[in-house]
Amino acid sequence: MYKPLTLPALDTLLHNRFKEGFLSLKDLPQPSTFKDMDRATKRIVQAINNKEKITIIGDYDVDGVTSTTLMKLFFEEIDYPIEWIIPNRFKDGYGLSANIIPRIVGTDLAITVDNGISAVYAAKLCKEEDIELIITDHHLLAPEVPECYAIIDQKQEACTFPYAEVCGAQIAWYLIASLKNALDIKINMMSYMELVSIAIIADMMPLQHINRAMVNAGIAALNKSQKPAIKAFLEHAQKETLNAEDIGFFLAPLLNSAGRMDDAKYAVEFLTSTNIYDARVRLGRLVDFNNTRKATEQEITSKALAQVDPNSEVIVVQGEEWHEGVVGIVAARVARHHEKPCIVLSNNREGLLKGSGRSFNACDLFGIVDGCREHLEKFGGHSAAIGLSMQLNSLEAFKKQLEINYAKGNYFKEEVDPDIVGELHFSDISFDLTKLVKKYEPYGQGNPTPKFISKNVEILQADTMGKEGEHLRFSFAQEGIVMAGVQFKTREVYEVGSKADVIYTVNENHFRGNVTLQLMVEKIIVK
Repeated sequence: MYKPLTLPALDTLLHNRFKEGFLSLKDLPQPSTFKDMDRATKRIVQAINNKEKITIIGDYDVDGVTSTTLMKLFFEEIDYPIEWIIPNRFKDGYGLSANIIPRIVGTDLAITVDNGISAVYAAKLCKEEDIELIITDHHLLAPEVPECYAIIDQKQEACTFPYAEVCGAQIAWYLIASLKNALDIKINMMSYMELVSIAIIADMMPLQHINRAMVNAGIAALNKSQKPAIKAFLEHAQKETLNAEDIGFFLAPLLNSAGRMDDAKYAVEFLTSTNIYDARVRLGRLVDFNNTRKATEQEITSKALAQVDPNSEVIVVQGEEWHEGVVGIVAARVARHHEKPCIVLSNNREGLLKGSGRSFNACDLFGIVDGCREHLEKFGGHSAAIGLSMQLNSLEAFKKQLEINYAKGNYFKEEVDPDIVGELHFSDISFDLTKLVKKYEPYGQGNPTPKFISKNVEILQADTMGKEGEHLRFSFAQEGIVMAGVQFKTREVYEVGSKADVIYTVNENHFRGNVTLQLMVEKIIVK
């Protein structure tokens, strides 16, 4: 199924991911290639000249938080007072909504970042209150779009911006660049690129074309950053420099935890800290949120796993007042554990179930659930992740319909893991391999870290590690060659001496001045 791999073959395979070549910042399209960018820019300049009240409306995920932060920092830099709001996930719901309008009455010009393209009703309310509205968003357009002064969204048909997959913070950055030109002012756009790189990684944009260029430039800027928030994070992480993995696995979850557990405004306040002392205190609050998030997630994951019906093709579990901020993460964990799509629902004790679903591998969960709309109150998402709500008394009918849909349709696009690039023998694992892999960094969506499979490997050692024994440390052997390995977040038990196929990525482990190679194990298939 998987071809044996040589280094030249791997080099060709990774190179072929970049059809447009390796772009740099000089290849960035001009701001005016966005539909309505010039129109929006003129209106904002007019608002500044007329001293109008401007309000920025963001979103509670990392992209929304960084987009809001970018706009806040820009207006501070030009010394123009604005107000900003990030909706509370629990009280307000998503983005520009009817719940937000009473808080922005008196605003002359409202600007959304990373949201608004679906806010048809809220846009009408803005018009009734004489609030002019500019929407900047990157999500897909529904058949009906909001009526407003300008819409900057690369997914509009009439938009000439050449890249469809960019995030909200990139559009905010472009708006700042356009305003800089229109106002004829000198500001350092690279200091804004730092935050853009965080959003591109966190929002899982494909790390190709201009996204790769912006991430590389942003990470280079982050590593020279004078922002107190970045300095505080490096200090906390005990690191001298950051890479894409540090952002994806450590910084992004911290920023996300504020919106998941309490209010995303705390993440904006951290990113805009003006001195290291404030930054440390605000980071400490985010660390507390994240620790609470991890504990809550672990507790609900245990309860969810205990409920799973192993005969279901689509797992559905529900619990009393499970924390809405973590149900998506729990769904992903259960899906990975059982290798099946999973939907996790929280019962608000008033007969309403709200939750999230996550797919597994290439299963189209959106397609399966789409045929169950008659049982749902709200539903949205894409093939890999969904959000939904329903009445409790619809649950059993919904579960039955799911199984019928699954059985009737072909919802699996691929049977093999597309990220496994080929079969590798232990004799081919070397520093030349890791040097080649590094050449195509940063890895992420659209440019996944290459995974390898090694077959007929003997398990010499499998010891637990971590505070609660939640990780495993391995020694593997293949034809006399021994390799160390680590697998995180697993409770599996492996018999020493057994043979297996191992799926992994290769990592350089730096410890006390020594550098060794180790396998970051994703899956072990025991023979």
